[in-house]
Amino acid sequence: MIKGLYETHIEVSNLEASVEFYKNVLELEFAMLEEKRRIAFFWIGKPKKYMLGLWENPKNELHTRHFAFRCEKDFILNQSVSWLKKRGLQPYNFLKDGTEEPMVFAWMPAIAIYFRDPDDNVLEFIAVLDGEGKPDLGVISYEEWLEKKG
Repeated sequence: MIKGLYETHIEVSNLEASVEFYKNVLELEFAMLEEKRRIAFFWIGKPKKYMLGLWENPKNELHTRHFAFRCEKDFILNQSVSWLKKRGLQPYNFLKDGTEEPMVFAWMPAIAIYFRDPDDNVLEFIAVLDGEGKPDLGVISYEEWLEKKG
């Protein structure tokens, strides 16, 4: 019955600034602004496939959220860090170990890198990897994953 996740919504403190961020920094396709309700919508990937909603609320009422954008493995491994930095964003990995190296969640398996939006929402680029998950390996580097995946 359920075939996927169509949309997610987050709270932002300044709708115009957030529209600027998601449209011009992350390069999502702008779909619609509803000024009266102070909400904006973006398409993720192909229009009408996945949607992100931004709801403006006072900063002291915001609840930060986390969500992930599905990307290609090669983009995450070879371009994501420089892509984020070029846009003034600070990439970090799940371990928050001071490096900017994407890490593998071996249980899935998937590789990911994190960053934050202007309201401190935690955003992630993630790519599911081929092969079976290995939960006992935890969160490891891509090189370790290649060595240990068997």
